[in-house]
Amino acid sequence: MALILHAASTNKNTHKTLIAAEYNGVQVQLAPNFEMGVSNKTPEFLKLNPLGKVPVLETPDGPVFESNAIARYVARLKGNASLLGSSLIEQAQVDQWIDFSSLEIDSNILKVLLPRVGFAPYLAPVEEVANAALKRALGALNTHLASHTYLVGHTVTLADIITTANLYLGFSKVLVKSVTSEFPHVERYFWTLVNQPNFRKVLGQVQQTEALPPIPSAKKPAAKETKPKAKEQPKKEAKPQPEKPAEVAEEEAPPKPKAKNPLDLLPPSKLILDEWKRLYSNTKTNFREVAIKGFWDMYDPEGYSLWFCDYKYQDENTVSFVTLNKVGGFLQRMDLARKYAFGKMLIIGSQPPFKVKGLWLFRGQEIPQFVIDECYDMELYEWTKVDISDEAQKERVNQMIEDYEPFEGETLLDAKCFK
Repeated sequence: MALILHAASTNKNTHKTLIAAEYNGVQVQLAPNFEMGVSNKTPEFLKLNPLGKVPVLETPDGPVFESNAIARYVARLKGNASLLGSSLIEQAQVDQWIDFSSLEIDSNILKVLLPRVGFAPYLAPVEEVANAALKRALGALNTHLASHTYLVGHTVTLADIITTANLYLGFSKVLVKSVTSEFPHVERYFWTLVNQPNFRKVLGQVQQTEALPPIPSAKKPAAKETKPKAKEQPKKEAKPQPEKPAEVAEEEAPPKPKAKNPLDLLPPSKLILDEWKRLYSNTKTNFREVAIKGFWDMYDPEGYSLWFCDYKYQDENTVSFVTLNKVGGFLQRMDLARKYAFGKMLIIGSQPPFKVKGLWLFRGQEIPQFVIDECYDMELYEWTKVDISDEAQKERVNQMIEDYEPFEGETLLDAKCFK
């Protein structure tokens, strides 16, 4: 008995199995004349999966459902099972990235897409949270791919197949170019894989969407009232009556006020962050005398705090462009704190391993909790609060703001500013 896959050919969960079959040399046939909503409701199908969900793989030994399980089954059908990793650690990493792709990428793509195509109620706050979570996941993936061609090892594995299938739904439906351009390594990875022959056989020519599906209208048009026709009367010339405005069927509830960030509830500070950022940006000469002096004149130690950060894994910074991308990704993910923070990140050294050190100005006396919660990079750094009564630490602050070189006896590879 041949392997028969019950699902539509356009379903991205179908793609996982079909691409794995191409790589593994396994024959998988799509069930003929499969029609979603009809074929999966028949008694015969419900014997394969009582929930009526697709895809389902029919095998000589019985049915298998759940798309990742089906793809794993197909990947194991050949003795070497190279798609699943060549060692215990690689096998674990393949499973790791499959779970990551399903839980962090696919689930958030669906939370954005399904309400926009009418399969779930559209709620703007839900979409906002899903978009933020999706960008966070893409940022983590981008960081990994900065130094890896594939997710695990040096060849395509099932982790790449499932991740690319999930990204395919995103790129083709909701991830427009302005979003994906923030994650250049994810873009490179996706377009490289979808143009591999085994992917092309299944996916065909892939095109990125140019726009999100429109938000469905919240209100249905009011039904027109039909009145019985009155008996015909002799025609009279009637003056045209001005149209009455349509009455609102139901009064819209006022939107709930957005919860304030706790930092907005702090007492006013003499340090106006935007003024400092303008001073920093506009000072082109005499930087120490103008910008640095201006900073300390503005600085409010009760309303703001300064922090040094040192990357915990400096020995890993062996490739210059990877290190620069790592810092650039961190600054992108800090965008949520732009209203409350200013930062300088220095990439130090002329030879690897390069050192990454930074200085951050945050509103309040501690690093904001929402930054710690939302920006996973924070845990990659050691954070030390600056003691401005210590002249040595204060001078270090000055040098980091100024991009002073040599910094701590070494040249600067680059300096990046968050403002």
